Amino acid sequence: MAIAALLLAAPGWAQPKRPAIVGVAHVRLKTNDLAEEKKLFGHDFGFESPFLLDNVTYFKVNDHQYVEITPDLKDDSEDRLTNIAFETTNARQLRDYLASQGIKVPDAIGTAADGNLSFRMQDPDGHEIEFVEYVAGSRQSAAFGKFLPATRISERIIHAGFLVQDRAAEDRLYKDVLGFKETWHGGITDDRADWIDMRVPDGTDWLEYMCNNRNPSVRTRGIMNHLALGVPSAEKGYQTLAERGARMNEKPKIGRDGKWQLNLYDVNLTRVELMEPKPVQPPCCSPFINQ
Repeated sequence: MAIAALLLAAPGWAQPKRPAIVGVAHVRLKTNDLAEEKKLFGHDFGFESPFLLDNVTYFKVNDHQYVEITPDLKDDSEDRLTNIAFETTNARQLRDYLASQGIKVPDAIGTAADGNLSFRMQDPDGHEIEFVEYVAGSRQSAAFGKFLPATRISERIIHAGFLVQDRAAEDRLYKDVLGFKETWHGGITDDRADWIDMRVPDGTDWLEYMCNNRNPSVRTRGIMNHLALGVPSAEKGYQTLAERGARMNEKPKIGRDGKWQLNLYDVNLTRVELMEPKPVQPPCCSPFINQ
């Protein structure tokens, strides 16, 4: 370790640079009722499932984004959202860069079951984060331009969020090391920062910190650990879902960020938002920045 440190500090020694991180690659959810998840993501949302690998069902949102479902939820103590992956242009270089910054990462990247280069790590709050580089010959690459039916309720995962207990520690990874940028924060009241939107450094998707929930119930965890699908119209999305017989307990509303959204819940209470990308009224708490 001492020799490595001396080499890194030596004049002319080029430390690894961070490659591009361009967006959300996938969100993985656990369930104990795969049939219901197939109804929601396949029938109601209109996504096709191009392949099944290692008991993981892949629902394709677009060529670079998937929702992955595993049927291994055991009990209420388990988080339903188990993995958020971000796409990078160079997984090996990103691993090396993180290691050079003192972040605990695997000793090497690997080839995943789907054929892509990737590695997984734990963030400071214990969330599993994955970085994926799509490569020629992978299952996703082979599906480029295919399995994109007109029935899709959305064409993009615009963000994913999870419970955060230590914002400062999360910022040291996502903001200081990985280059994510805060674009908005808001709360239940104007003087609170319950939600912080952190945009990827080289794209438009964002990670949402869900703060100020110390002992969440199962339902609260499902609300906070969530994903959002971008739609041009939340109202039109609501009408389409109603026509398809989707189970809905809410109607579209304008959120504290000034955007129209529709909240839905899967069979295990994980929230899926349909969200319009742009606000229709001024947001609470802070303006949008770095847009």
